[in-house]
Amino acid sequence: MSRDLEVSALAINVTIPEALRWTDTRRGDAFTLMTLNIRLLPDGHLAVKAYGRPVGGGRGAYVSFPVPDEPELAALVAEAADRAGTLWAAHRGLG
Repeated sequence: MSRDLEVSALAINVTIPEALRWTDTRRGDAFTLMTLNIRLLPDGHLAVKAYGRPVGGGRGAYVSFPVPDEPELAALVAEAADRAGTLWAAHRGLG
């Protein structure tokens, strides 16, 4: 059966390896960035934002940060997208 389905969102969350984590500041609070949210855009490109926890502790606000333009992070994003594609392709249906 073939349908013209519109998939409105395709996103994955990836833990940033400790060696690649960084700190950024928002509204005077420092955050250690620990997670990437990677989205597949309709044109096939990827978009990514980083999320983390306040350095001082606590949960803090759910605030996104830009990802630095560094080869190691770009490689992590590409590898994660490839892995997610493999996992999606091998799904076994509803369990």
